[in-house]
Amino acid sequence: MQETEKKKNFLTGAAILAAASIFVKIVGAIYKIPIMNVLDDAGKGIFQVSYNVYTLMFTISTAGIPAALSRIVSSAAATGKSGLVKRYFSVSMPAFILIGAVAMAVMFLFADTFAEWMHNSMAAPGIRVLAPAVFFVCIISVYRGYAQGFENMIPTAMSQVVEVICKAAFGIIAALWLVARNYDSPIVSAGAIMGSTIGLGLSVPLLVWYKRRIDRGLPDEGGAGSLPGKLRVFGELMKVSIPITLSASFMSIMTVVDSSVILGRLQSALHLSEHAASEQFGLYTLGLTIYNLPPAIVVPVSVSIIPAIAAALARKREGEAGTIMQSSVKLVNLIAMPAGAGLMVLSQPILTALYNDSRQITATILTILGAASFFVCLQYITTAILQANGHERVALMTFPIGAVIKILIGYFLSGNPNIGIVGSPIGTLVCFIIISALNIAFILARVKERPKFAVVFIKPLFCTAVMAAAAFLSYKLLSKVGSNAIGDGRMAVAAYLAGAILIGVVVYAVLIIVTRTITKEDMALVPKGEKLARLLRIK
Repeated sequence: MQETEKKKNFLTGAAILAAASIFVKIVGAIYKIPIMNVLDDAGKGIFQVSYNVYTLMFTISTAGIPAALSRIVSSAAATGKSGLVKRYFSVSMPAFILIGAVAMAVMFLFADTFAEWMHNSMAAPGIRVLAPAVFFVCIISVYRGYAQGFENMIPTAMSQVVEVICKAAFGIIAALWLVARNYDSPIVSAGAIMGSTIGLGLSVPLLVWYKRRIDRGLPDEGGAGSLPGKLRVFGELMKVSIPITLSASFMSIMTVVDSSVILGRLQSALHLSEHAASEQFGLYTLGLTIYNLPPAIVVPVSVSIIPAIAAALARKREGEAGTIMQSSVKLVNLIAMPAGAGLMVLSQPILTALYNDSRQITATILTILGAASFFVCLQYITTAILQANGHERVALMTFPIGAVIKILIGYFLSGNPNIGIVGSPIGTLVCFIIISALNIAFILARVKERPKFAVVFIKPLFCTAVMAAAAFLSYKLLSKVGSNAIGDGRMAVAAYLAGAILIGVVVYAVLIIVTRTITKEDMALVPKGEKLARLLRIK
C-alpha cells in the first residue's frame, strides 16, 4: 500500500512538472514574438547575444544543484533523518549564495569583456541587467532541489510559471516604454531582457513560503553531534552536481562559441561593422524564435518516457519497453514532422504575419531552421531512449561531434559573401542531423528491443508530405483569390495563413487516422489519449 502511494505521488509530481514545463517552454518561446516586433534588427541580435551569455553562466552556476540536492535530501528523508535534511539545506544555501554572488559580480563587472568576446560590445548593458538573475537562480535552485527531495514538484512548477509570466510581461512593457522614449537598441534590448531578472526575483518569496510548509511537517531531531561536518556535506553535494553541470553546460557553451564565431566572421571576412553584423545576427534570431516552438512541445514527451522505459526494463519486460520506445519515436515524428514541414513551406507568410517581415533572407533562414527543428526533436527522443537504456555516456559522445561540425560549418559559410548569416542555420541543421543519425546508430547497435525505425518514419513522412503540399497550395490559392477582396497586407496574409494551416491540419488528421499511422498504443502516451482514441475510433 505504501509503495503504491509513493508511486502515485511520483506520477502526480511528474505530471505537475511536465504540465508546467510545457507551459513554461511554450510561453517562453511565444513571448519573444512581441519582443522581436519591438526591437529593430540590431536589437534582436543584441538580445540574443546577451541571453546566450546569461544562459551559459546560468547553466554553469545551477544545472547540477536541484538534481544533486534532491537526490541526497530524498535519501535522508526516506530514512527519517530530518536533522541531516536540515544540515544539507543549511550548508547548500550559504554556499550557493556565495557562488551566485561571485557569478553575478563576474557578469556585471566583466560585461564589456564578455560582449567583446562575443564580437558585440552593444550587448554589455543586457549582460549587466541579467547579472542579478544568476544570483537569484542559485538561491532558487537550492529551494527547488530541497522540495524535489520530498517528491514535491509544486514549488518548482509554480516558481517556473511565475518566472515565465513575469519575464514576458515586464520584458514587453519595459521594451515598449524604452522605445517610446527613443532609447538606442542596446538599452531597449536590455530592457526587454530585464523581465527574466524580475521574474526570478519574484519567485524567491514563493519558494521560501513552500519550504516553511515542508519544514513544519518534519519531526524534531535533537543534537547535531552525529551529523556529518559541513565540509563533508558540501563535498558530497559537489561530487554529485559537478558531472551533471558539465554535461548540461555543453550545449550552452556550443551556442556561445558558435554565436561568437559567426559574429566575428561577419566582421572580419565580410568587413561588416559591429552594428551591421548585429543586424544580420538579428535576422537569424528572428528565425530562432519560431524554430524553438516544436522542440518546446516535444521535450516533455522525451522526458516522460525515460522513467516509463526504465520501469519496464527493471521489471524485465523488454517487449513493453520496446513498444514504448517505438510509440514515443512515432509520436515525436507525428508532432515534429508536420511542424517542421509547415515552417518550411509557409516560412514567408509566417514571418509576414508575425513580424511584418517579407524579406527573402529571413524566409530562407526559417526554411532551413524548419527542417532543423525536426532533427532537434528527433535528437531529444533518441537521446532519451539511450538514457533510459543506461547508455548516458554514449548519448553525451554525440553532442561534441555535432557541435564541432556546426561551428566549423558556421565559420566557413558565414565568411562567404554569397551565404553570410545563412551559414549559421545550415550549421544548425547539419549538427542535429549528425547527432540524430549517431544516436539512431547507437540504438540499433546497443538496444535490444529497439524501435523499428522504418515503420515509424515511412507513414508519418507520407502524411506530412501530403499535408505540406495541401498547406502550400491552399495558401497560394487563398492569397490569389483573396487579393482582390482584402488585399495582400499583413492582416490579409495572416488570414490566408490561418486558412492554409487549418486545411493542412484537417488533411493531416484525416490521413494519420485513415492510413492507421497512429494507433491506440501511441495515444496512450498522450494525456487523455485513450479516451480520444475511442472517440476517433483509432485502433
